[in-house]
Amino acid sequence: MKKIILLGVLLLLMMGTKAQPAFVTDSLDVYISREMARWNIPGVAIAIVKDGKVVVMKGYGITGLDTKKKVNENTLFRIGSCTKAFTATCVSLLDYQKKISLDDPITKWLPDFRMYDSCVTNQVIIRDLMCHRLGLETFEGDFVNWNSTLTSTEIIHNLRNLVPVYPFRTTWGYCNAGFVTAGELIPTITGKSWDEFVKTNIFDPLQMTRTSSSYAAIKKDDNAAEAYARVNNAISRIDYDQTDNLAAAAAINSSAHDMANWILMQLDNGRFNGTQVIPSPVLETTHTSNSIISDNYSRLFPTRHFQNYGLGWELMDYGGKKIISHDGGVYGFVTNVTIIPELHTGWVILTNTDDNSLFSALQYQLLDAFLDQPYKNYSTVYHKSASNRNASEQKQVDEWKKTVAQKNTMTVELKAFSGTYHNPSYGDVEVKLEGKELVIHFQHHTMTARLEYMDDANFLCTYSDPEFGVKVVPFALEEGRVKQMTLTCNEFIDFMPYEFVKVK
Repeated sequence: MKKIILLGVLLLLMMGTKAQPAFVTDSLDVYISREMARWNIPGVAIAIVKDGKVVVMKGYGITGLDTKKKVNENTLFRIGSCTKAFTATCVSLLDYQKKISLDDPITKWLPDFRMYDSCVTNQVIIRDLMCHRLGLETFEGDFVNWNSTLTSTEIIHNLRNLVPVYPFRTTWGYCNAGFVTAGELIPTITGKSWDEFVKTNIFDPLQMTRTSSSYAAIKKDDNAAEAYARVNNAISRIDYDQTDNLAAAAAINSSAHDMANWILMQLDNGRFNGTQVIPSPVLETTHTSNSIISDNYSRLFPTRHFQNYGLGWELMDYGGKKIISHDGGVYGFVTNVTIIPELHTGWVILTNTDDNSLFSALQYQLLDAFLDQPYKNYSTVYHKSASNRNASEQKQVDEWKKTVAQKNTMTVELKAFSGTYHNPSYGDVEVKLEGKELVIHFQHHTMTARLEYMDDANFLCTYSDPEFGVKVVPFALEEGRVKQMTLTCNEFIDFMPYEFVKVK
């Protein structure tokens, strides 16, 4: 009998300390190095946590093509929207402490808050801000908010000028300004800035000593990954974007080492090194579904049936398990954080070019490995799709440039297009005739945009900020007079078109 009991105990111990998947122990280094070359990624860092321990923590490649410093576990990357889980945790902590309620109207604490529809204004609760159900299109308003000179207060104020695409609370639409607003609750309630509150309540107790939340901090750090993006169909170094005004939505800089501590805490019900850092109910609040992202079947992911949004986290089923995750993307960086609570497993994947899907492909490689799903190289599938998309986009730009090169005759003088144009949600832009060229100057950005005549009343617009892209700008004429123009940018900045009416 004792032998049977002993055997049972040993089996339980073996089950509780299951060996790492072969993909992790035998193939991970080869896979990452190979796929980095495929995607042309300078640097990657990764940490994997299992059963309360860090089982993988390392860097690959270099921080930059010029410096060629090796990436290590302490190299800083920008984590973009993975910041949102930190903000949601802090606001949910205030709810747990009974200082606010997540179901309070936001106007109770921020009386100046307004949406486009006054009826919606009165209904918006704090929870709405952090689960993307305000009725706005995904990224709506980021044309003015991203890398701009607006303050956080001005971004929140400008929500009243954004015309909702959907009825309130009916459709999920990713809204960075919603998280900026939620972050503003922290100084209102506590008297501490968002940065200070996150540092005191999360960074410091989790020993995230390398983690920061400002442009200046990563700019001066001597072990920080540089930012890379596709510019003129080639990977080029770009400057970090200015996200201090979007801090609560996207500003955190962190490393594989520090993010491993964040994941360890998430998987241990809020404890870290035996100390309760965040109350367990706070984490449960952020991990609970509030809105539906999608409810469909995917041939590529046959064991995934739904995607919901909690507070700062995406939630889905995969291989019969609940998956808690979030992606992050800012200029030059894309990131993934994934947690599988039932398996006491999680990871962070950090990359320093925004022109890759390896961060997402590797997420699913690890999901399949830990959930005993059949192997398929998602990176191959993603890369083929990305290559086709890039080729199609470049072909379109080349065709537009051919039209410019034709030097078609204009029906209206070039100077007729110069002047001041206004859009309610952006403000003013000024089109100036500089020599023989039209240049757009933006009220809330330091960037400009060069306009080259194509045909009819269409111009090719090349933004000086390469992340905004190259687009066609149509002008509307009435009896030979210029009335308005429509500006668009790359969809990963903002999906929406913005009509600017000429005012002088």
